[in-house]
Amino acid sequence: MQSIQNFFPGKRIITSLILAFTLAYCATVEPKPKIEIPSSKTSIQIQPIFHGSLVLTIGDKTIYVDPSWGGEKYKDQKKPDLILITDIHPDHMDLKTLGEIATKETQIIAPEAVAKEAKEYTNITRLKNGQSTSVGDINFSAIPMYNITKEHLDKHTKGRGNGYLIKFGGKTIYISGDTEDIKEMRSLKNIDIAFLCMNQPYTMTVEKAADAVKDFKPKVVYPYHYRGKDGLSDTEKFKALVKESSPSTEVELINWY
Repeated sequence: MQSIQNFFPGKRIITSLILAFTLAYCATVEPKPKIEIPSSKTSIQIQPIFHGSLVLTIGDKTIYVDPSWGGEKYKDQKKPDLILITDIHPDHMDLKTLGEIATKETQIIAPEAVAKEAKEYTNITRLKNGQSTSVGDINFSAIPMYNITKEHLDKHTKGRGNGYLIKFGGKTIYISGDTEDIKEMRSLKNIDIAFLCMNQPYTMTVEKAADAVKDFKPKVVYPYHYRGKDGLSDTEKFKALVKESSPSTEVELINWY
């Protein structure tokens, strides 16, 4: 910071503010690491975007999951062939962002509650919990996501939203959506990659998320969607809990924010 101090000699407060702004800006624009998963066909690439949003490249398909926070966040991504939406909340279904990124050819897979809100989009496949659909060689299954803690039941009611299983080339990816540690999650089998939410008061606590991992034993789990009312959840604690109770599961941490 010597050069900044030369411009503002003795102005320590101004220098500190500039440094803080610079660091914040760099943190915002720094690209997040891309995840690559080998499969029996082509490799699967996953680009984390922000909070609960990610972009998958599977074969020749580009798939956006819960695109939100403005189209600018997707400026370096290919236009989506397919969009998966989990729920009606604006950090999952953002109509403004949809309008900025979707084309007339873009297919959307979503629960009925989302389809009712996004009436201008006619190319929507509606999936209820337990239903599946395929696009080429890629299979999508809708998994329940809901709250079970008494004081949080109104946040995500059972049957309204979807988590998703994505299957391709012998690999299965689980995207939890906004959920607590429900029995349907705990009973999952043969999950290669899991994206697991953990933020209060909306979804699971770190402890509940780790306990669920103990049951369904994904090969690799990525904490995501972990910003709550009081800041970011302790993902390092989650990693330590999983290492202790589920040593066969690898925890990968990414700074989603």
